[in-house]
This record gives sequence, structure tokens and C-alpha cells, in this order.
Amino acid sequence: MSLRTRGVVACATLLLATACRSGPPDIPRPDLPKEEDAACRALVADLPATLAGEASVEVTGATAYGAAWGDPAIVLTCGVGAVDLDDVPKCVVADGVGWLVPPDEVDGDRDATFTADGYSPRVQLEVPRDYLPEQGASALAELAAPIKAHTTKMVPCV
Repeated sequence: MSLRTRGVVACATLLLATACRSGPPDIPRPDLPKEEDAACRALVADLPATLAGEASVEVTGATAYGAAWGDPAIVLTCGVGAVDLDDVPKCVVADGVGWLVPPDEVDGDRDATFTADGYSPRVQLEVPRDYLPEQGASALAELAAPIKAHTTKMVPCV
């Protein structure tokens, strides 16, 4: 392979690697009442530096309302909307906190979105399938203490 060809291949490889990366997760800014806004900020400030053995990673956007760990990122967002109960989500309880998850995401062969829907404010955890089921279950359990400390349980998991 000529020097020129190697340079083109190296450049193409670098371009593909850079283009395929999605960058840091972007946390949306929720529109919350004052009390829920304060609860989200306190929850995020109290989150662990590691989750399910993964180190925290940079997030962009409204960073006071979410956090991420690992690559691909496990992403927590506080202040999310209600879960559509028409799809009859499954309830998963980890250390006393109930999480709703769509039924087609339970078996671990695809990414899963867990929502602590019965809490105010609501908290959502997006777990890539790379971490399911073991690290996903660990993440839910590790988040139980800060969720109990900073949110209010409104209704039990259905």
C-alpha cells in the first residue's frame, strides 16, 4: 500500500470514527413547578460518581436535570413526562423503587427505558442493551436511595 493510500485510509477511518460517535448525552430542560425543580436539582447533585461499575461521563444541555455513566451512556433524566399506560408497561421494583418499562424492552435484547412514574418528580433511566440485564438491575438498585431521598412516592408501581 502506498503512502498516499495509507493516508486516505487513515483519514477515512478517523472520519468514520468521529462521525459515528454520538457525543455526550443532551439533557432536556423540564418545565417543572418550583418544588419539583428543586427536587430534581437535589437528586442530580446527589447521584453517584459511578453507576453499575461505570464512571460518570459528560452531559450537555440542562445538566442540573440529568447525568450519564459509561459508553454507551446510561442516562438519567429528572422531570420527565408520564408513561403511556395504554401499552401496559411492566413494573420492576429495585430496592423499593418501582420502575415502569415497556413490555417489549424487558427481556434485554434492546435498549430499555425505565421510568419511576409513581414519583414526583418522575425520573427516567435509559439503559443500553449492552448493560442488560445485570448492570441495568444494579443501576436501578443503586439509584433507589437518592430517588427515595429526593422524590415523593405518589402511587405504587402498577
